[in-house]
Amino acid sequence: MSVLVTGVNGQLGYDIVKELTAGNIPCKGVDISDFDITDRDAVFSAIKTYSPVAVIHCAAYTAVDKAEDEPERCYEINVDGTRNIAEACAKYNVNMMYISTDYVFPCSGDGFYMTNDTTAPVNVYGKSKLDGELVVKSLLEKFFIVRISWVFGKNGNNFIKTMLRIGKERDSINVVNDQIGSPTYTADLAPLLCEIINTNKYGIYHATNEGTCSWAEFADEIFRIAGYTNVTVCHVPTSQYPTKATRPPNSRLDKSCLDDAGFARLPAWQDAVRRYMQTLETR
Repeated sequence: MSVLVTGVNGQLGYDIVKELTAGNIPCKGVDISDFDITDRDAVFSAIKTYSPVAVIHCAAYTAVDKAEDEPERCYEINVDGTRNIAEACAKYNVNMMYISTDYVFPCSGDGFYMTNDTTAPVNVYGKSKLDGELVVKSLLEKFFIVRISWVFGKNGNNFIKTMLRIGKERDSINVVNDQIGSPTYTADLAPLLCEIINTNKYGIYHATNEGTCSWAEFADEIFRIAGYTNVTVCHVPTSQYPTKATRPPNSRLDKSCLDDAGFARLPAWQDAVRRYMQTLETR
């Protein structure tokens, strides 16, 4: 099979192409320099030319706070761009995997969200990603939608890199302790996505590393592994750290969907952070 991966310059797209290449699976990673997903004609031309068996659609507008100021641009990429990909996949009979987010849920309470639970995003970014899901479901009979959260990877900026940078500059940092979710290492996630796309087990999945934590606990673990014993993480409520976009307090995703489909769950998030930070040390 041949796979087209959008958003190859992002954290996840980069690792998916790396995984496919390591497995000797023909693939093509593309980004804005190859074609603009908001240009329908360019999308159709590219998919016709590359003639993939499957598309893993990672390209997205992910600036959560900025999206509140420019919702049109966010929707243009996350909804219109996704519609272009889905319509082309439908026309050329190509399987599609759409990468979505925990932000499609209202993210209240303290339970784990099932794949079929009611969606109700609380910010522009989440609404755009949910609309992208609805587009995929309306246009394709055979699709994969995979919701992920708190992503970190080698190719790009993320929370871990930010904490390590700040840890070199300060001896204390405020981090929210009332937003709970699961960090997700793209190097762990990529093999799972490549396995899923090579099956006919269509549907919606949740895929994150195992275990949950707050952002403050996440920061604690980063500094512990890094040996930054002089840095104090001050656990503060979201009310003391306002952002333009509303952040969901509960991003716990139930992953029994992976068990039901026969896919192995990802390792614990603490182990993933340790392994990821080892790769940073060798760069």
